Amino acid sequence: MQPSLTDRQQQLFNYLSQAVANDGRAPSLRQAAADLGVSHAAVAQGLKALEEKGYVKREGRYSRTVYLLNAAQQAAAPHRWREVPIIGRVTAGLPMYAQQEWDGTLVLDASLFKEQHLFALRVRGDSMREAAILDGDLAICAPRQFARNGEIVVALVRGEEATVKRFFLHPERIELRPENPRFKPMFFDFGEVLVQGKVVGIHRAMDL
Repeated sequence: MQPSLTDRQQQLFNYLSQAVANDGRAPSLRQAAADLGVSHAAVAQGLKALEEKGYVKREGRYSRTVYLLNAAQQAAAPHRWREVPIIGRVTAGLPMYAQQEWDGTLVLDASLFKEQHLFALRVRGDSMREAAILDGDLAICAPRQFARNGEIVVALVRGEEATVKRFFLHPERIELRPENPRFKPMFFDFGEVLVQGKVVGIHRAMDL
């Protein structure tokens, strides 16, 4: 059984619940403070108390992402989501989360995608068609700078072009293998390929 809340804690929890129901995400601390007529510090302290009592869970100490929990300590149904950036382009080095590189955001079911710091990258072309990755799909990726043989990765080739391919490490070179018989495998020297992430899912917009 969850511990009882003080009046102020209950007010904050009710406010968060309504905000999530209306907007699909928790407001910023600044917005919450303005809406409730209290200080930024008061909201932060209230969130900490709610977290300690098992009513909410924050993804990180300073993260805006706040999950409302049910009695089973699981994310409540309205808030089983997470918002990840769609990266306009992949650059060498991690993290790749500069706001100016964003091309929008993608909302995912948090119960399905548990990895930290996910990002999405739009796929161009149909070289991965046989792996059910089509032109225009969003590849959902977990940041990685390494890969195991056979994994589908986002790789930066020669510091310029980002590509989604299946990764294979050979004794003297790296192979990036497409999943379409119309395309041939590509081979590179070790220094020409930087793995930037592992593809953990695909999002496809459906025409209505």
